[in-house]
Amino acid sequence: MNQRPIGVFDSGLGGLTAVRQLRRLMPSENIIYFGDTSRVPYGNRSRETILKYARQDTRFLRSFDLKAIVIACGTVSSNCLTELRAENDIPIIEVVGPAAQRAAAVTKNHRIGVVATRATISSGAFANALGASLDLMVFSCPCPLFVPLVEEGRCRPGDPVIELVAEEYLRPLRDNNVDTLVLGCTHYPLLADVIGQIMGPDVALIDSGAEAAGALQTLLSEQDALAEREKGSASFYTSDRAADFQRLAALFLGKDLPVQAKQIDITAY
Repeated sequence: MNQRPIGVFDSGLGGLTAVRQLRRLMPSENIIYFGDTSRVPYGNRSRETILKYARQDTRFLRSFDLKAIVIACGTVSSNCLTELRAENDIPIIEVVGPAAQRAAAVTKNHRIGVVATRATISSGAFANALGASLDLMVFSCPCPLFVPLVEEGRCRPGDPVIELVAEEYLRPLRDNNVDTLVLGCTHYPLLADVIGQIMGPDVALIDSGAEAAGALQTLLSEQDALAEREKGSASFYTSDRAADFQRLAALFLGKDLPVQAKQIDITAY
């Protein structure tokens, strides 16, 4: 048993989809979430800048007595994992490996699509993780407008802006007959209905945040480190206006958790 909290961070609000899954799988755990909303998105930045931001995010979370960290950001997971694990002495769970494993297990025609930020696609992390199986064909597509649109709440079917953008991004993947599509950014599950309409009902969508949450549950269970309390809590921190964070948080959390956020100066870490 380990009662210490779990830390989760993302470039913005997208990581709240992972928080939602963590609370579903492990309702007794305390969670501390940081969303770097003043610097979102990370996906269009250089690797050096992404690593700088990731280290600051991690240092802020480590100011709490954590038992594990979830990098709920595909961009950081694919660009900074080696450094962050070397610099920290607690388990760090990322979103690339678990999602790739699920996609490889689910696909029937061995044709897998990956949508993610430009930095994630450029890193080759998903392609490398899936490339361990030589019979898989991987088709990757950067979707740089998805994160800012989701952060603005433009993510529902019927919204002409997101539907137009998604159709343009996803058409090559549909034309390549993928039967499994990895949502390689934790913002993207909010677009699942839009993406599903475009890709069709026969394409399985892999939620990278949900897979990371499942990987952490497995790890904590194996280490006998799951918390034992009646109900866990969640604390939220942001690097920009707390009111904006709170306004959109329910969209990501599924309206199952009241949110009171606190703004912090992430550059101090």
